[in-house]
Amino acid sequence: MPNNRAITTGLYDPRFEHDSCGVGFVAHIKGERSHQILQDANTILVNMDHRGACGSEENTGDGAGILTALPHEFFERAIHESLGERLPPPGRLGVGLVFLPTDHDERRHSREVVEKTVQQRGHSVIGWRPVPTDPDAADIGPAARHSEPVIEQLFVAAGSTAHDETFERELYLIRKRVSHRLRDQLSSANGVPFYICSLSSRVIIYKGMLRPAQLLAYFPDLADAKFTTHLAMVHSRFSTNTFPSWDRAQPNRFMAHNGEIN
Repeated sequence: MPNNRAITTGLYDPRFEHDSCGVGFVAHIKGERSHQILQDANTILVNMDHRGACGSEENTGDGAGILTALPHEFFERAIHESLGERLPPPGRLGVGLVFLPTDHDERRHSREVVEKTVQQRGHSVIGWRPVPTDPDAADIGPAARHSEPVIEQLFVAAGSTAHDETFERELYLIRKRVSHRLRDQLSSANGVPFYICSLSSRVIIYKGMLRPAQLLAYFPDLADAKFTTHLAMVHSRFSTNTFPSWDRAQPNRFMAHNGEIN
């Protein structure tokens, strides 16, 4: 049977034939958390490798990421082990995954701006947790390593007057204000030097300039059986009108979409 995809037929025109990003979503219909949800989402992601892309280096991808519900019990253990702190209950805790500059002074300045903004909004910073990463186990390529940021998690406790909906809005405002304040203050020799992947009391995003199969190997958190969620959304990026970068992977903070706005 002949391949008619290369022939102009009706409204179809082969000039507009492009690959595009892949997205996938897994959820438990009753909202029950498990690590299996994350594993199932990763299976989807790995099988969407053809929906993503890589450049001249096979082990440098255009980007891959995952959004999950906030794994409160996992973070309680991680923060106690790393900072010796206790976390507020769900709904009163905000967690962000942040790409920070590799330059020490710029990284310190970025943290200061974040903490000052949080305090100005009437909330408090519990601490910063260095996110474990393993670029060797993930076998990420030279281009991805060259632009690799320092990755840390920010933990925010809600102020006394903030409640579920208002606190989530506050975290959104903090993310936007900090991003605007730092956008023009930092050097960008290695791409975007400061970027908040997510800052929320409900969800968190792990992402990077990775191929789909590299995500869990790069972030050991995601392979931990105590990391549980009732939903997971994955994204495999195919760069079309923008270059690959750490910040452009997984653009979906709250909903799924496929393709870029051109």
